[in-house]
Amino acid sequence: VQLQASGGGLVQTGGSLRLSCAASGSIVGYNRMGWYRQAPGKYRELVAFVTSGGTTNYADAVKGRFTISRDNAQNSVSLQMNSLKPEDTAVYFCNLNVAYGRYDYWGQGTQVTVSS
Repeated sequence: VQLQASGGGLVQTGGSLRLSCAASGSIVGYNRMGWYRQAPGKYRELVAFVTSGGTTNYADAVKGRFTISRDNAQNSVSLQMNSLKPEDTAVYFCNLNVAYGRYDYWGQGTQVTVSS
């Protein structure tokens, strides 16, 4: 399985961006698709994920501003980011976690920069 992410960019505070990620190959069984981010000098952190059953989970820092969704038929996940803040600036990574961590895949990072 390979993950291809797209959609990063530069936006002003309060703006919006949409990230997308598509997985090649078939995905079988319980899985989670989501996004992590890593800012300079910081650890990679979870932003949000959605399970194959549709359950979502968000980091407290993005609740109410970001919305994650997936298309199981297309094996894709999207992250709609609204009301962006400078502290959202980071490299965002798409992740696919299959079978409770037995298989873990990462996409290439995409830069999101929010200017103040």
